[in-house]
Amino acid sequence: MADTTTAAATPAGTNLTDSPHYLAQALVANGIKNMYGVVGIPVTDFARIAQGMGMRYIGMRHEEDAVNAAAAEGFQTGRPAIALTVSAPGFLNGLAALLEATTNGFPVIMIGGSSTRHVVDMHEGEYEGLDQMNYAKAFCKESFRIDKIEDIPLAVARAMHIACSGRPGGVYIDFPDDAVAQTMDADAATAALWTATNPAPAMPPAQASIDEALKLLSEAKNPLMLVGKGAALAQAEDEVREFVSKTDIPFQPMSMAKGLISDDDPHNTASARSLALRTADVVLLVGARLNWMLNFGEKGWNPDVKFIQIDIDPNEIENARQIACPVVGDIKSAMTMLNAGLEKTPVKASDEWLGAIQAESKQNDEKFAARINSGKVPMGHYDALGAIKKVYDQHKDIILTNEGANTLDDCRNIIDIYEPRHRMDCGTWGVMGCAVGYSIGAAVATGKQVLYIGGDSGFGFDGMEIEVACRYNLPITFVVLNNGGIYRGDFENLGKDGDPSPLTLTYDAHYEKMIEAFGGTGYYATTPEEVEQMVGEAVASGKPSFVHVQLAEYAGKESGHISNLNPKPVVGPLATSEMTSDPYIEGAHM
Repeated sequence: MADTTTAAATPAGTNLTDSPHYLAQALVANGIKNMYGVVGIPVTDFARIAQGMGMRYIGMRHEEDAVNAAAAEGFQTGRPAIALTVSAPGFLNGLAALLEATTNGFPVIMIGGSSTRHVVDMHEGEYEGLDQMNYAKAFCKESFRIDKIEDIPLAVARAMHIACSGRPGGVYIDFPDDAVAQTMDADAATAALWTATNPAPAMPPAQASIDEALKLLSEAKNPLMLVGKGAALAQAEDEVREFVSKTDIPFQPMSMAKGLISDDDPHNTASARSLALRTADVVLLVGARLNWMLNFGEKGWNPDVKFIQIDIDPNEIENARQIACPVVGDIKSAMTMLNAGLEKTPVKASDEWLGAIQAESKQNDEKFAARINSGKVPMGHYDALGAIKKVYDQHKDIILTNEGANTLDDCRNIIDIYEPRHRMDCGTWGVMGCAVGYSIGAAVATGKQVLYIGGDSGFGFDGMEIEVACRYNLPITFVVLNNGGIYRGDFENLGKDGDPSPLTLTYDAHYEKMIEAFGGTGYYATTPEEVEQMVGEAVASGKPSFVHVQLAEYAGKESGHISNLNPKPVVGPLATSEMTSDPYIEGAHM
């Protein structure tokens, strides 16, 4: 390797490159197109250099949102973008989103500037000193530190492989200031540069597991396919659609798998989820895990159900319960092999089974239609979302991002998705404050229009990023449903100090004024008719826009559809919740 030196010690006239230029060169060579970040010591110049080399830099307002934006690009494209943070506090701000990306399986590379290594390691009291590489290890698939400029190609290539291969996720690269200052011969640097070779190779499963899966499905009385966001990440929509078409097997989509097969497909069990889960005797899991969102395969399921699980990560097999047939491999290859195997082992769901699902769906949909068209004023979530649905159904290629409690749960049930990777939400880990960042990343990565739908509480975590949408003139329409509180706005203070309840927010706020401050267009809607009109106008403009939807203070219920995860006290005024359950929760936990 070439000798590492500093600019001060290098003879005049030598053709040099430095670490920021070399790192940017390596990222561009590996196909990285976009970087989302917050600049500062010691990586300000690195961002400018990367921008000068043709990488698009999106300056965010908070590091967590920068990582979420980069992760959204990973979900949309299958390849990582860069999230850039400054040292210590900025780095720490990004960690929650880095773990969220890793938990959800989104490929992303986070680069953090950090302080001088030997001063940090000796605990001498360095400015923003923190051992960032080791802190990051628990939050991502892998964590590296660049100590020498010559190691930059290796660091980038390894990050590409680890972020993209197997179950995708986050990788952290530490970029300390003493490495930032290093230089080397520019010709030697270019000669040593290489790109990652096939970072996400196909990993076909064993043929024996495919044969066994088809045998189980062919013998099933009530087969069901449960499609998770892993199938969306794998971009396996064509193969999944072919399998449903050939077999007539009903399917249940998880939240971010909606649109992999259009939600209006007659095989969709979303409106008859309870019937499907408690009746299915063989279930094909395609990129879905039996985690908390599926009650770990226990409560609500047929007690005699047999599971077939397709997953690229063998560690995910039998994560919660016995799997009758593990299929370890990438989803696209596995579904291709299943489709090919149907010629030898035909699988066909019975008309009786599919008919029962469709009859249940029709009955529930008819009940549901009355709720989303009640015309109540002040509105509830169903009324507002029903109006938004009318707009979305006319613009089916818009990417929808979603966060909140009731806003998240009800939106998932009400608004159908028709194209793959067109719905993004908090996913497996269930955190709030992700969807505005997701909106920015999705808009930048795809160039498509984005519709953000959030609650007033969820929006509060990441709402300042609407300035970024305006600064870059991104085609995002933000819709916030305001009921004045966390879950709802009419909770009472149980004490006597006169303060608002811990769950109370400002009911008479005008969130739409925020975007007007940055040059966007704001709207304020109080009726379903106004919601439909104003969201329609905002979407049609293709410009950064904001629609504030005023709900009733009493709209919503505590914890949305997952109130069972929020234990109540045994005694006292909260021992029995005043919330009533929602009779229509077919899509809950999805």
